[in-house]
Amino acid sequence: MPHKLIIIGSGPAGLAAAIYGARAELRPLVISGSVPGGQLTETSAVENFPGFISIQGPELMQKIREHAAAFGTKFIDAQATKVDFKTRPFKIWVGEEALEAQAVIVATGAKAKWLGLANEQRLQGKGVSACATCDGFFFKNQSVVVVGGGDTAMEEANFLTKFASQVTIIHRSAEFRASKIMQERALKNPKIQVKYNSEVVDVLGQDRVEGVKIKNSQTGEVEDFPCQGLFLAIGHKPSTEIFEGQLELDHGYVKVHDLTKTSVEGVFAAGDVQDPRYRQAVTSAGTGVMALLDAEKYLAGLE
Repeated sequence: MPHKLIIIGSGPAGLAAAIYGARAELRPLVISGSVPGGQLTETSAVENFPGFISIQGPELMQKIREHAAAFGTKFIDAQATKVDFKTRPFKIWVGEEALEAQAVIVATGAKAKWLGLANEQRLQGKGVSACATCDGFFFKNQSVVVVGGGDTAMEEANFLTKFASQVTIIHRSAEFRASKIMQERALKNPKIQVKYNSEVVDVLGQDRVEGVKIKNSQTGEVEDFPCQGLFLAIGHKPSTEIFEGQLELDHGYVKVHDLTKTSVEGVFAAGDVQDPRYRQAVTSAGTGVMALLDAEKYLAGLE
């Protein structure tokens, strides 16, 4: 017999859907993915999730997982490797094993794009971040660097000026690709300065970020630039590789209509995998609940 509901992904969206699904006696099965708990497990302190003044990211995700398990959610801590949404019941493979489901919630999330520097990864959560909204508060009266040249970089830089004493935007070209209004907003801010034709080639610091090494692409000059925070604003990549040819995608994100419904009836999407705009744990959890309620209604119609 196929499972009533399989949830692919175990971040806030997937686990919120699992909690509601288990309480609705849908006996959900969660395929956790390569990083059970999602991006929050790679985060240090979380201070913007309701109910917790401050909690470590991995601890928060463990508590939410325990909540889902308490109501009967089952877990497979592995990666979904292939799907077939063109036949019914739907099929999801974990390695060589094929699982069947009457309904599916896709909650595989998205990953920030990084520079690919060894010290950048080593200091992630210790001054290196890809989310100003999440972590800006921790940099009060400090100097931070934002890497990027699009609207997101301008928005992140402006947001960070609420806390940081100085924000330096580092962009590899001579001009930003951001919209004019976003550029003007950033360039008029007295706390923001810009280094054009530059790239970060290393992150400095032993236990926390103490600076970045910047190379000028025109002169070849390299300088050590002191700062306490490095924010990457060069985009996100949704984890949708296995859904190519199975679901309609929009710039890599799962395209939804009517809030959570994908191009395939009975398959729903929640969280960062379908949200290029908000990318917050609490909004992901909310869309997870919405997807579950839509899936529950769909399943009721099959009976």
